[in-house]
Amino acid sequence: MAAKAMYEITLQQPAALTVFSMYDKNDDANDNKYFPSEIFRGFGVRRTRFVAASVGEGAKSNVIILSHINLLLVGWMIKKVSPRTKLFLFAHGIEVWKPLSTFKKKMLHCCDQIICVSNYTFKKIQELHHYPAEKCTVLNNCLDPFLPLPSSDTSHGSLLKKYGFNESDRILFTLTRLSAKERYKGYDKVLEAMAKIKLQYPGIHYLLAGSYDKEEKAWIDALVKKMDLTKNILMPGYVPDKEVANHFALADMYVMPSMKEGFGIVFIEAMYYGLPVIAGNIDGSVDALSNGELGLLVNPLDVNDIQKAIEKILANKEAYVPNHKLLMKKFSYTTYKNKLENILENLKN
Repeated sequence: MAAKAMYEITLQQPAALTVFSMYDKNDDANDNKYFPSEIFRGFGVRRTRFVAASVGEGAKSNVIILSHINLLLVGWMIKKVSPRTKLFLFAHGIEVWKPLSTFKKKMLHCCDQIICVSNYTFKKIQELHHYPAEKCTVLNNCLDPFLPLPSSDTSHGSLLKKYGFNESDRILFTLTRLSAKERYKGYDKVLEAMAKIKLQYPGIHYLLAGSYDKEEKAWIDALVKKMDLTKNILMPGYVPDKEVANHFALADMYVMPSMKEGFGIVFIEAMYYGLPVIAGNIDGSVDALSNGELGLLVNPLDVNDIQKAIEKILANKEAYVPNHKLLMKKFSYTTYKNKLENILENLKN
């Protein structure tokens, strides 16, 4: 999204934009909707060529934006060759929430500005890496301007049939990657809450979607069996992008009490589709829910807290439907682009 915004910003100014990608190939940009393929260069994992070309082009540029901390070495090399070049780094989440080596911290401090996707990451960078607050800013992620609407009532009905749900069933939804190495999304706590709720709401179901590894699937299956939730939990696996909107439309709420969310784009997408949202209160999710203005924030370690939030929405869903006007004011693409333009202008001045 930053590349699209930068392209549109530079259209209004006497500047040129080039987008470099170490992993993609040039042909990958042909169907890209966000910026023209003519400004894109893909290096197909040829790291040496990518670094050499980036440093050469970067030394001639006014501004360099690094999309991830793993590109710091490239940025540091550009600054060595061309100290006048302004260097920005996007900081997303867990990749900067841990101690860095002495050299990597030195490279971090060569950045002219760090753009954090949430206030939580903003605080972490200062606490762990002692990066000056005045050189750090928050720019929340935004909704994709090409986000599709749910296709039709027919698709809704076909999903009900596919999953064996009834119109009267109440459906909780989580969409995330399920990995044994990243057990911080909180779906195990949702399962515990479900075990307590199902007697009062026998028609309740939890649609836990997303690609999974074998180890995690086995672990979740064991939890489901232990809690006697076999009839209440469904794991469909990977959901294609074209079907995501209809899955949101199928659900009654989106629940993911995560503990290590950099921001959580899935939260604002769920709210875009009108779903009440439950998220954790100790990470970047707080920004996505606008400090609780747009959804319910819970202690992700407290099953009772999660249970109460679910029961509130089940009792009165309409009361927790997010304010669409506020959502768009905070997280629309236009808002994002305007904020990024202001950040670039302030640094220039």
